[in-house]
Amino acid sequence: MNFFEHQQQARRASMRLVLLFLVAVAGVVLAVNLVGALSYAWTLATPAGARAPAGFHLAVTLVTLALIGAGTWWETSRLAAGGEAVAQMVGARQLDPSTRDLLERRLLNVVEEMALASGTPVPRVYVMDHEAGINAFAAGHGINDAVIAVTRGTLTRLSRDELQGVVAHEFSHIFNGDMRLNLRLIGVLFGLMMIAMAGRFMMEVGQGGRDSKAATGIAVVGLALWLVGYVGVFFGRLIKAAVSRQREYLADSSAVQFTRNPDGIGGALRKIGGLTGAGTLGTEIRHPHAETLSHLFLGAARPSFVAGLFATHPPIEERVRRIYGRSIGSLPAPEQPVALALAGSIAAGELPPIDYPAGAAAMAAASPLAALAAAATPPQPQAVGRAAPQAAGYARSLTEQLRALELEPAVHDAALAQLLVLALVIEKGSAVADSQRQAIAEALGAPAAAEVDRLHTAVAQLPPGARLPLLDLAGPALRKLSAAHGDRLLMLAHALVHADGRMTLAEFLLYTVLRRRVGSDSRRAVPVRYARVQDLAPAAGRVLSLLAHVRLPDSPERAFAAGTQALSAPSPALTPRHELTLEAIAADFERLNQLAPLAKPAVIRAAVAVAFVDGQTSWKAASCVRSLCAALDAPLPPQVADA
Repeated sequence: MNFFEHQQQARRASMRLVLLFLVAVAGVVLAVNLVGALSYAWTLATPAGARAPAGFHLAVTLVTLALIGAGTWWETSRLAAGGEAVAQMVGARQLDPSTRDLLERRLLNVVEEMALASGTPVPRVYVMDHEAGINAFAAGHGINDAVIAVTRGTLTRLSRDELQGVVAHEFSHIFNGDMRLNLRLIGVLFGLMMIAMAGRFMMEVGQGGRDSKAATGIAVVGLALWLVGYVGVFFGRLIKAAVSRQREYLADSSAVQFTRNPDGIGGALRKIGGLTGAGTLGTEIRHPHAETLSHLFLGAARPSFVAGLFATHPPIEERVRRIYGRSIGSLPAPEQPVALALAGSIAAGELPPIDYPAGAAAMAAASPLAALAAAATPPQPQAVGRAAPQAAGYARSLTEQLRALELEPAVHDAALAQLLVLALVIEKGSAVADSQRQAIAEALGAPAAAEVDRLHTAVAQLPPGARLPLLDLAGPALRKLSAAHGDRLLMLAHALVHADGRMTLAEFLLYTVLRRRVGSDSRRAVPVRYARVQDLAPAAGRVLSLLAHVRLPDSPERAFAAGTQALSAPSPALTPRHELTLEAIAADFERLNQLAPLAKPAVIRAAVAVAFVDGQTSWKAASCVRSLCAALDAPLPPQVADA
């Protein structure tokens, strides 16, 4: 399966979740009605066999549905912030992107490398400081608000390769649509537990009542509801286990594909096996919310007394056997001294130095990044949502060049990241440069305007195709901004772009990605409104027309024809260049993002066919394809040749 098929599978799993939820609700409603009828007969001492008055069961049913619905709505609303809200539920601490802690720096390096190699925004990274076991999770509504959280034991007990395997496992959950499904599951499970919580509340009220008979009656009814409420808990755990297990197998296999190293995730699982035993669990999470979030984790967060249907994760031994193709023993997992844990990272020279090296311009010119970009090969739709192992060199070269150009602090610091965005946006000549600087100075102050000038000079030394990945690297720092500050940054960037009354293609592509990464809409789930490309054929035609005019300005018809052949829809007509507006293209991008997952590959195939017509492309056409994929929430890894 590819990225889009996994996304579609997650949508189907969401539909099954709704059906299972309805079955569970029906079971809870029947059980509560039974308790209600028995309680009515007992408390009012009615003759045996007497029926409750008309409307009694309807009232009980409505109250029960209201409790379940209110609980589901409450928990879902509480998680509206996405991955950040989930991380806060377990008391995780967000890592500062500029941290100098060596273990934390290694983790951030691995996450950034994986993100660059897969073309996805860099997730925010959290650490559960008080958890000594090996565990991790990914959470969020989508790739733009994703977070990855790991335990302290994951940092101290795993080698770099094993840590990379765990991170790749979590990236699989990000790519395959598991995060949104898991967030919905949390809300559903909380709703099903509301009856048990109401029963517990009644028991507490009954125990504190003065009227012994009435208090006893309330307590008994509360006890009955508490017991019946566990019908919901039963169904909830059954649903959670059914949804979670197969997704873990998929994430394990994806981690091996991403890293091309079975000893990465395999070694981590074997160390988990080495920690498990003698009444302990190598992946145990001690936080009170561990049970609620157990289906999100890499391994079981709590011991399970009932295996099989109720186990949220497959046995570690079976997961290891599937990775290696045979049974293989566990590994010891002691907490390693920092120097030993970082041995691989130090040998690779990946940890950032305290001071930046001299000769930044010479180092930038010698960087292999430009050569890698020149060796670009046509991206294929099946590459979407996959980390390209051959792109690891690209990721490290970009990181080294940022360090040489003294751009790395701007990538990792929230205040400087805003100025970096403005430096990327400024692409005008001297005629409008003064008005742009004045706008920045008025909004942020004269020192900020001077820093934007410095950053712009450094950014100008990067190859054009490296600027969009730079936005992905700055993602965690930019997402520290509140929604209001993010919108303010977008407004200022928009004003700078239109300082001369027009928007160039390069500015449009940059602003499109920036809006999808930072705008308030990026924190919301995108609804699916269109099942087929045919439903949006005019929008697809305009996007392909733009690409055709960019790729072959003198003969766009030939490039456009290559795209329409790959488009599984009635062939639209080429839109003349003078009829294309970037505002209309931006609206088309938003509509195309509302396509069903399995309909998006046709659009990407067609865009690639246009951009790489005759087997060649330009950086502008390739950037158009990357921006389209960003707008479709379809992460596209850099396509570099193996070398």
